[in-house]
Amino acid sequence: MLHTITLNKKTKTIKYLQMKRLLALVLLVSGFQMNAQSNSELLKHYEAYYKQMQIQGDTQGVINGLTHLIVLQPSQARKDTLAYIYMSEGKNVEALNTIGIDKLATDSDIATQVKAVSLKALRQPKRALEHFEVLFKRNPDPLVAYELAELNMQLQNYAQAQIHIDYGLANAKDDMKKAFYEQQQPYEVPLKSAFMYLNALTVYNNDPKANIDAAVDILDATLKTAPNFNLIQITKNELLRQKQLQQTQATEAKK
Repeated sequence: MLHTITLNKKTKTIKYLQMKRLLALVLLVSGFQMNAQSNSELLKHYEAYYKQMQIQGDTQGVINGLTHLIVLQPSQARKDTLAYIYMSEGKNVEALNTIGIDKLATDSDIATQVKAVSLKALRQPKRALEHFEVLFKRNPDPLVAYELAELNMQLQNYAQAQIHIDYGLANAKDDMKKAFYEQQQPYEVPLKSAFMYLNALTVYNNDPKANIDAAVDILDATLKTAPNFNLIQITKNELLRQKQLQQTQATEAKK
């Protein structure tokens, strides 16, 4: 009799533990289901919020909506889009913090463009150059060639810059424009004229003492194609000032 009672107690204990484990499992599964349902509802909410912010043209709202969507359901496409919006708003650090700065074979065209433009804006020409090179390799384009020429000139790679200048002069279309911002009021000139300007600078930098006149001739020709090209006159005046200085120094050396 005592033995039977002991067995019954053990059986009840085992059943109690089994029920406790089953209840814990049910609660855990229910929690996952509730969390999944909650995430699904939040996802729908922020998708609708994101679309509404786009309709309203609310850039900060679009940024907020995308950020929440990335947290709830991460995707590289969303990160690329968010980085592009940051870049478009001049928030280059935020753009690069979103997608990084390294050159990756898996980068989309948008991601590559963001890295290139943002790094250039942050005065990182060497790092920007490698991303512009990827863009140009994927889709040769005169506007990208201009960026490559300009960056190579900043890095004093004049031979490489000349390659892209020659490409731009040969392939720039009449309707392509390049904006300049050295004045309080920005202005545009034909892209081919912008390449002519870079060509003058490259000619000058190849031999600053001997090539001033040749560079000035190119600047004069450029001004005929773009009379509003203010930077041409500024550069021409500086080159003529340097020429006068060289002549003065040469005269004094003969005395």
